Amino acid sequence: MIALDTNVWVRYVTNDEPEQAKRALAVLAEAEEIFVAKTTLLELEWVLRSAYELSAAAIIRALRHILGLPNVQVEMPDQLEKAIDFYEKGIDFADALHLASSPEGVSFYTFDTAFIKRARSLKAPVKAL
Repeated sequence: MIALDTNVWVRYVTNDEPEQAKRALAVLAEAEEIFVAKTTLLELEWVLRSAYELSAAAIIRALRHILGLPNVQVEMPDQLEKAIDFYEKGIDFADALHLASSPEGVSFYTFDTAFIKRARSLKAPVKAL
């Protein structure tokens, strides 16, 4: 099993550096198993949104594509899928990942009133502090 840095996934998704993208595709094709940490996807979303200015819809497609690759093993896949669902419904991806990573039945406290409003609309257990 191997793990790939966020910058490899960025090349894979954006193909903005053709030589590096070619190498990223080669390692993805050759590796039997690839581990992807939640933090890698968190950083990937941030890079694609802030540096590449991709839309949330495009980022969601990229994340789901990566999660669907046959040789990819993702850390806590249920949490990631839940976070992507929250993200798709308008919650910031980092907040969505924090919330989805919290154990079932736990109330999540924050000062972020916009997050509270969006999360409550999804019936998520987010409370104001």
